[in-house]
Amino acid sequence: MAAPTYTVLPALRCLRNPARRAPIPIRTFWTSSTRRNEAIEATATGPPPPPPLDPNLVSTRREERQLMRTGVHPIGSRRRRAALQSSDNVPFEQMPYQCFQEARRVLQEDRVSKLTQIAEMRKRIAHWQNVPAADCGGENAKKGKLVRMQKYLEELKILADVNDPVIKKRFEDGMGDMDRPIYRYLADKKWREYKRLLLMQRISQMYIVPDMLPHLDPTADVSLGFGRRNVQPGEFVDSRVSEISARLQVQVFDKGERLVSIAVVDPDVPYEARDSFGSRCHFLAANIPISPSSNSIPLSKLKKEEHIVHPWLPPFAQKGAPYHRLAVFVIQQDGVGEGARLDIGALRQNRSMKRDGFKIRRFMESRDIGGESLRPIGVHLFRSKWDEGTDGVVMRAKIEGANIEFTRKKPEKLPYKKKDGARYR
Repeated sequence: MAAPTYTVLPALRCLRNPARRAPIPIRTFWTSSTRRNEAIEATATGPPPPPPLDPNLVSTRREERQLMRTGVHPIGSRRRRAALQSSDNVPFEQMPYQCFQEARRVLQEDRVSKLTQIAEMRKRIAHWQNVPAADCGGENAKKGKLVRMQKYLEELKILADVNDPVIKKRFEDGMGDMDRPIYRYLADKKWREYKRLLLMQRISQMYIVPDMLPHLDPTADVSLGFGRRNVQPGEFVDSRVSEISARLQVQVFDKGERLVSIAVVDPDVPYEARDSFGSRCHFLAANIPISPSSNSIPLSKLKKEEHIVHPWLPPFAQKGAPYHRLAVFVIQQDGVGEGARLDIGALRQNRSMKRDGFKIRRFMESRDIGGESLRPIGVHLFRSKWDEGTDGVVMRAKIEGANIEFTRKKPEKLPYKKKDGARYR
């Protein structure tokens, strides 16, 4: 039976007319790389590196840590750095405030007058240096007069710059030159406002004075650390942290280079035979040069032949014993030229300078090594106690007596006396 014409004819027309048929797209071969290969190449190259961090603009803790890993410290406070991100880059000296500029003009005029007084005082000092001592009332009178004039000259140098806002800004940003008197003065003032007060409190609380020295007046800022960890005065330090040699920063506030000795002493070593406590030297070195601009002293990098008397011994405490105080003394070697140097060989051979039983007071008073020219200028302290890492530290250091455990002796009971029962009848 034939199909109806109204269904066949439209289909035939569509097949016979090629213009109405839509062309079928034919995929050809490509000579370039596909999108997948392009994506793989883009991934292999990696994202572009982040822009370098600016120490003047970092404002988050994460950015500060990333910057300090590169060895660069942020400049100024976090609040100041956050404010600089949205402010115009106008130099501090050109701040567009009329009152500020007028005040700077007054300060500049005062500075010019102070510089004139400094020049006059230098001429007077040069004149009195050439005057015979007989005309000044004796050698002591001449020396005293020159000392007073030199002291006044140093005061004028500080007064010339103490009110300069640019000087204060550079000091707050940590960019001050410690070879200049004004920056040493500002650093000394800042240290005495808080850090020295805290240090003296810890020294008094833990009886460093008078247990180890009869008197102590620190004049240098001593900072202590192990690796990346900074230690506050009197802080407990884990035995695994203090196993490595400490690093010191000794900031002095008077001009000139000098030689110092460093001693780390433990005054809480228990002696069970005598039922008392003794002392032990954990580190001793001498003839270490420092200056206001060179204050870093990594103990592990000191030369053994030139400086070290006793190498670093890790602090430790036996189980059951009370905590140990570790005092770090920085002792200045007064003298001129080679006279300020101590004989390292004589220190090693001296019986009173042995590690066990070492006394810091005896070291400073010994005339055999020139101890009369020694005076303490800085101190730091930390504490050590038995912890879970002490056994490993003692084994690696091959220290004897680590297996000793101290226990408290139980009090003896009083003999029991039976009461007379007749008195209660």
